[in-house]
Amino acid sequence: MTDAYIYDAIRTPRGKGRKDGSLHEVTSAKLSAGVLNALKERNNLEGHAVEDVIWGNVTQVKEAGGCLARTAVLASDLDQSIPGLAINRFCASGMEAVNLAANQVAGGAGDAYIAGGVEMMGRVPMGSDGAAIAVDPSIAMNTYFVPQGISADIIATEYGFSRDDADELAVASQQRAEAAWNDNRFAKSIVPVKDQNGLTILDHDEYMRPQTDMQSLGGLNAAFQAMGEVMPGFDKVALMKYPHLERINHIHTAGNSSGIVDGSAGVLVGSKEFGEKFGLKPRARIRQTAKIGTDPTIMLTGPVPVTHKILADSGMSISDIDLFEVNEAFSSVVLRFMQAFNVDHSKVNVNGGSIAMGHPLGATGAIIIGTLLDELERSDKEVGLATLCIASGMGAATIIERV
Repeated sequence: MTDAYIYDAIRTPRGKGRKDGSLHEVTSAKLSAGVLNALKERNNLEGHAVEDVIWGNVTQVKEAGGCLARTAVLASDLDQSIPGLAINRFCASGMEAVNLAANQVAGGAGDAYIAGGVEMMGRVPMGSDGAAIAVDPSIAMNTYFVPQGISADIIATEYGFSRDDADELAVASQQRAEAAWNDNRFAKSIVPVKDQNGLTILDHDEYMRPQTDMQSLGGLNAAFQAMGEVMPGFDKVALMKYPHLERINHIHTAGNSSGIVDGSAGVLVGSKEFGEKFGLKPRARIRQTAKIGTDPTIMLTGPVPVTHKILADSGMSISDIDLFEVNEAFSSVVLRFMQAFNVDHSKVNVNGGSIAMGHPLGATGAIIIGTLLDELERSDKEVGLATLCIASGMGAATIIERV
């Protein structure tokens, strides 16, 4: 097997995913093309430099439909001989793109790939593609389907996390993100988004709310209580699946859940020979990848079993990991991960996460791999693990080590 290395990892700033967000006028293809162009320019990629572009996006309809990866290639300055593959593993799409690229390189199917993803949540709303698991009664009833927010609250109920626990993690995310930006920790990876005239549209994560504190979060209503308890009554569905619970404790709000944003990210993955050919120095080796299916009702516990799997597959233990990136889809997801592995919060999401900066679904997996790599280098650590929960009950993970 051939070792697969990360040569570069970049992302756009994340814009608010609504009509007044700074990136609202940028299409999915154009934002993706900007990331592809930046990787090309930063690494002097000419001709058929990479085997393929593997690109994740979750809501694959309208302007984000078709094979968005190929559209992005054609909208970019990459050679048209480079094909494109659009993939969807929900929130882990960007990570799965990187993992697929690494495994293709490891298996000898090409020397290099560009992998990553995009989501323009303000232009192509989450859920606008429909989903059989949610809208087909014959499937929804058999799987005890509930929306993700209810699933997050089930985790809190099952594992004993309070509203204060969730809010404390959210405040920490905001504080850490602000400190990271103030300390220029993202400078190596951020690619400002510019318009056709070369003027900067956005150069920072605009969703952040650094003034957030426990008092301001405490005033927010539970976001999923009404859909759980009143209409359409998803709590009853959850309690049929988990009859040992007396009731669902609704602790999640807009303040301790991930933000709806626009954004894109890309990772350049290649073999040692690729780096030598283009005069590039590898930054990290992708040591192991993993994915797994989990209970589709509680849905968001995937980071725990997939971490057990990736550690077993790599012959490692949790103590071998220096830093963790666990996507902050909801506070309870990260709280459960830390509880399950007895990992101190000082090693998890040290520069903030999706609660503070937002979660552009198809891009986030690639974003957290890049963030993990930057922080390993900054803090002079060696090994990191990135993982995400995934809709419909799945988990994905990647272990990288510096070289």
